[in-house]
Amino acid sequence: QVELVESGGGLVQAGGSLRLSCVASARTFTEYAMGWFRQAPGKEREFVATISWSGLRTYYADSVKGRFTISRDNAKNTVYLQMNSLKLEDTAVYYCAAKRGTYYLVSDFGSWGQGTQVTVSA
Repeated sequence: QVELVESGGGLVQAGGSLRLSCVASARTFTEYAMGWFRQAPGKEREFVATISWSGLRTYYADSVKGRFTISRDNAKNTVYLQMNSLKLEDTAVYYCAAKRGTYYLVSDFGSWGQGTQVTVSA
């Protein structure tokens, strides 16, 4: 298990930008693929983006492709989610997640952060 702490959420107007950060406690951060997921009120948690241990490979949900960018800094044990052109429907609690294994298999992430709220207003 690895401890994950997200930050960077907040209130933003539609069309604006936010950058989320997630710091991992893992001694060997590069053993982990990382991901961002979100859960809107009354909905199930859904996949947003994942990134391989090297940072060279990424995978996005269709709903955020072209607007969001996932990246990581292995020297800082940190993964980021840059969110641009935010829409009302992006409002959700955003969770950072980690797993050993294949980054594009999104169903078996086992370590989760506490979440950070992102609210997009009209």
